[in-house]
Amino acid sequence: MSLKVKIIKRSFDLIFSLLAIFFLGPLILIAWIIASIETRSNGFFLQKRVGQYAKEFYIIKIKTMFDESNIKGKSIRITKSGAIFRKFKIDELPQFFNILIGDMSVVGPRPDIPGYADNLIGEERYILDFKPGITGPASIKYKNEELLLANQENPQEFNDRFIWPDKVKINLHYVQNWSLFGDLKYIFKSL
Repeated sequence: MSLKVKIIKRSFDLIFSLLAIFFLGPLILIAWIIASIETRSNGFFLQKRVGQYAKEFYIIKIKTMFDESNIKGKSIRITKSGAIFRKFKIDELPQFFNILIGDMSVVGPRPDIPGYADNLIGEERYILDFKPGITGPASIKYKNEELLLANQENPQEFNDRFIWPDKVKINLHYVQNWSLFGDLKYIFKSL
């Protein structure tokens, strides 16, 4: 990624995330309070993800599931509020703080858990030159990924054989053809 692209992308990310936090901050606070009350724990969920240059960071989300210790025999792990937060992607909003501190971008390949993006080889590693994003072309295509995987006999195998390779192809095309106009297009599609 050239220095010019880095400067343009980072400047856009800073402005966009500051505006998003300003306007969506009250919603993030309310969601955090609701999640904290319902889960009887911190309403933020932190998870290790692989970022730019395969550097690990912690993604910030609104907690949508009960901790194992809070389940107490319940078979349902997703909270009532969590189902709503997931449906409207409210659980993703705290990631604007990840953007502000420089771990993520508004648009880019979604950050994966260790064991996927950090194992890319050859030209596919070019994907790691870009910061992961809240949204992007693969995120838009697989916006219902949870539902798609839930309908598979072996979700892990289906992901590894079909979804993950397709995401890599999509993300590689995105990073090789990056433009600010393209990022704006993906933001509007996400909305």
